[in-house]
Amino acid sequence: MVRETLTREKVLEAALRLVDEHGMGALSMRKLAAELGVEAMSLYNHVKNKGDLLDGITAHVFESVPLPDEGWGWETRVRHLAEGLYTAFTRHPAVVRTLAAEEANPRSPGALRVIDALVGALLDGGLDEAAAARGYRSLMGLTFGAALADSVGLAGTPAEREEPVDDWFSRMVDPREHPNLLRVLPALRSVDCVQDFQAQLALLVAGLRVSAAR
Repeated sequence: MVRETLTREKVLEAALRLVDEHGMGALSMRKLAAELGVEAMSLYNHVKNKGDLLDGITAHVFESVPLPDEGWGWETRVRHLAEGLYTAFTRHPAVVRTLAAEEANPRSPGALRVIDALVGALLDGGLDEAAAARGYRSLMGLTFGAALADSVGLAGTPAEREEPVDDWFSRMVDPREHPNLLRVLPALRSVDCVQDFQAQLALLVAGLRVSAAR
């Protein structure tokens, strides 16, 4: 049986599958090589080191985001890209945590095209360079935060507590001491992360619209 030729793309795809199934802690050159059925040393023909591997799978996640049609309005393009990033991040929560910890960066031409498209949409909306940079960071922070919140429970078993946190809040919130929190608490407990992301994205885009109009 002829062994399939190993490529960087196949190495990164296998690494991403390993991380998705077992978490970032399970990723090592030895385990990845076993997954691919090759010797660990052969991986170094396609990735320089562990850092290059982490950057590569991070870039792979960014590259999965479809680029918008350049003829679309700037707000539609921003929403399309932000929603695409959110979808990609929620599919690969371990990669998002690595990104958030600044242990990896999306270093590839394909990933840069996604980032360039997002910045370009902000510039087309009328924002200057500084405002576009702030808008880009805000959008990435929103997608990171929403995806991380959505992945709660996937990072492992939480430490045991005698009382669930929701029950603790309900018991401890005092109508006299915390009247505002008491009023909003039922809504906080009922809204899921996906709903929050869409609402937060709408608020952020509305704010960008105001900034652009100035």
